[in-house]
Amino acid sequence: MQHEDDIVLIDETRDKVNARLEVWRQALESKGFRLSRTKTEYLRCNFSDVVEEAEVEVRLATQIIPKRESFKYLGSVIQGSGDIDDDVTHHIGVAWMKWRLASGVLCDKKIPSRLKGKFYKVVVRPALLYGAECWPVKNAHVQKMHVAEMRMLRWMCGHTRSDKIRNEVIREKVGVASVVDKLREARLRWFGHMKRRGADAPVRRCEGLVVEGTQRGRGRPKKYWGEVIRQDLAQLHLTEDMTLDRKEWRSRIKVVG
Repeated sequence: MQHEDDIVLIDETRDKVNARLEVWRQALESKGFRLSRTKTEYLRCNFSDVVEEAEVEVRLATQIIPKRESFKYLGSVIQGSGDIDDDVTHHIGVAWMKWRLASGVLCDKKIPSRLKGKFYKVVVRPALLYGAECWPVKNAHVQKMHVAEMRMLRWMCGHTRSDKIRNEVIREKVGVASVVDKLREARLRWFGHMKRRGADAPVRRCEGLVVEGTQRGRGRPKKYWGEVIRQDLAQLHLTEDMTLDRKEWRSRIKVVG
């Protein structure tokens, strides 16, 4: 669980993290505060498959800090491997929690299906898509979210898969667009926002970062956000220069429902 007083320190190597921790420790303890020895942990992110640096323990004073494989921060799960599997699973779980809390409304046969759909779009879907605009999604992630959403929508309509009612019919009944389309809309909305920022904006500088001296591991290379965006642009026959006209861009990527 994230708290208001949590501190996140980021650096390129564990040696530098140790230096930052020591500065924080001395600064806080000089004011009468104390960094928790039991709650402090670290996560090593290996986004480029580069070989790990020589073994260096992360320490808080003389105490060794335990390493985590993933870390929940600001509602998202960050994995050391750079994958998003845990984050996708986490947000599907949060969406189900919201759905169950609202099931008294969503499964009430007296409430019109379209009204249920509006309630779903306001309460449940934002939890499912939180942070999704920056996900380098694979087909498996999209399919997992699609399956979860369709189960929710079918139960809202009082149906199961055994009723053999097409997905399109269910969506039309509740007025809810496919999560696949809404994922793409969220990505392209963020892409347009980023492209309209000045060249010196932090988000633009991050876009142009190039990691040098890395070596790719075996197997299929990781899927990156830029690759997903290129696929989105091709699918909708869009070009990057169209992002400069905000109103036109929004109208082209908008998905009704």
